[in-house]
Amino acid sequence: MTAHDTPLPDRLSVDPDSPFHDEALLAKGIGILFNGVEKTNVEEYCLSEGWVRVAAGAAKDRFGKQMTIKLKGKVEAFLKGE
Repeated sequence: MTAHDTPLPDRLSVDPDSPFHDEALLAKGIGILFNGVEKTNVEEYCLSEGWVRVAAGAAKDRFGKQMTIKLKGKVEAFLKGE
């Protein structure tokens, strides 16, 4: 299996507390195209539902975690360096 054949998960999060977090996969470098434009500030994505969560400025919730905004559109994930 080559790097091009590696299936990326339907949903992935950078938050270590999330059940969709995968440290090993994130270390490889994941790129996200949202509506055809590469986004570098994606906190979480879902391919099947067509959304990404991006940071909402410097705002934090009551637990000190980054606040996010959900954007809907065409989402494509890829391994960087391919």
